[in-house]
Amino acid sequence: MFSVSSASTSSSTAATEGSIGSRSGSRRYQEQGGTRRGHGLVRAAAAMLAAGLVAAGTLVGASAASAAPADETGQHQGGATAVLDGLKTWDSAVLHTGGQGGEKAGTKELPAGLFELDVDGGGQLKTYCIDIHNPTQERAKYLETPWDQTSLGANENAGKIRWILQHSFPQVDDLAALAKEAGSGPLTAKTAAAGTQVAIWRFSDKAEVEAKDEHAEKLADWLEKSAQSLAEPKASVALEPAAVSGKAGERVGPVTVRTDAGQVSVTPPADAAAGGVTVTDKDGKPVTEATDGTGLYFDIPEDAADGSASLTVQANTSVPVGRVFAGLTKSQTMILAGSSESTVTAAATATWADKGPVPAITAEKNCAKGGVDITASNEGDEDFTFELAGTKHTIAAGETRTVTVPVAEDQPYDFTITGPGGFSKNFKGVLDCATAGTPAPGDDTTTQSGAQPTPAQTGTTGGQGDLAETGGSSATPVIAGVAIALVVLGGGAVFLLRRKKPQSSGE
Repeated sequence: MFSVSSASTSSSTAATEGSIGSRSGSRRYQEQGGTRRGHGLVRAAAAMLAAGLVAAGTLVGASAASAAPADETGQHQGGATAVLDGLKTWDSAVLHTGGQGGEKAGTKELPAGLFELDVDGGGQLKTYCIDIHNPTQERAKYLETPWDQTSLGANENAGKIRWILQHSFPQVDDLAALAKEAGSGPLTAKTAAAGTQVAIWRFSDKAEVEAKDEHAEKLADWLEKSAQSLAEPKASVALEPAAVSGKAGERVGPVTVRTDAGQVSVTPPADAAAGGVTVTDKDGKPVTEATDGTGLYFDIPEDAADGSASLTVQANTSVPVGRVFAGLTKSQTMILAGSSESTVTAAATATWADKGPVPAITAEKNCAKGGVDITASNEGDEDFTFELAGTKHTIAAGETRTVTVPVAEDQPYDFTITGPGGFSKNFKGVLDCATAGTPAPGDDTTTQSGAQPTPAQTGTTGGQGDLAETGGSSATPVIAGVAIALVVLGGGAVFLLRRKKPQSSGE
């Protein structure tokens, strides 16, 4: 029997650093066409209710003893995984809000600049924000993510943001040369970071925002005017597909390496090696290193018991500028501006069985359809039938099919698929496909100011000496309480995957 259990994950409400102020002069306001969020506690609670947080379901199928441990990063396609360390290099900017649809116009002063993230396994990333109204979560975990699984996927100006990153600070660290090119006047690291962030926000959020420093503002204007559209950069490392299946005695694959690095190391898990499973090329030659485009195979012995195994590829490399980093929980989406040599990884899983259905299951966010795509293939000799929210789907032997699980914007999801032979796959994250709309002045997104800001302490509100912090308030526990209540009382959906005899019906 195969099963999928669902559990909700409530996202913490935390804060970006920001402050309140004003500035004379205004750029023409452009309304962002995406979802409007952050409009007060009542509306926040209503959004949680509408999102339909899913109650925890009971696992059915593989026993806890035989099930493989769940993958913390779920459907991560590979690359760098990092933890937010805070806003490090910044200066002030002014955001103009409201002014349309009867809303009262206003201004908010907020910091604009570079964040830093610590990479799991070693390395550091510098990023800018591409979701100005969305707060960060303290010590949030971030995953390298393709553009089409974020708000950049539907943004016609996404390529211009990459051009800005490549032609400004910190990629251009000669500030005198940058100032001369932009005609901005003298720049410091702080004002260069602020001007760069402001220019990015104008494209990522269509925000009416300006740098307070006149030289930073001139840099922002030059970057905005000069930007040209560039293609999305390649992933630092990924494996396609992330799951394959077959029978004992076969070489199962291929799993193709995609990487911007010159070379990656290939490591099979110790338990697979003990069972005689090796990672090879198409001719059966063992592989320990690979390059972009290399096809990897799981060589399964004929006498191998039904089961599953994973391989990992890893490299130490600089992550390409322009890669997006999305929060595993709800937190402000980032775009990469610079990278030290960092550890990047990707994993793929093989499942095999002697008879019956043999599934391989992957998942990825589908922003275009507003959900998570569950792709199931079946290399067995019996139909593979699974049920999602009361609807049955049958994957015939040798067939592959994708089913989209609807997920509301900003909704956390967390579900695990288990099967025979210790097969277990966990998928969790937050569907964050649109930038937040501009909140109207007076909405309860607390912003406070202090004389000596401490921007590295992301996600804390009201701390003495903090620069203004946007998106959190003393009412945060109320929102958390609503989420907990929904988990306890909400109607939980349990997705069941089960073995079924061959049948002619497709669904």
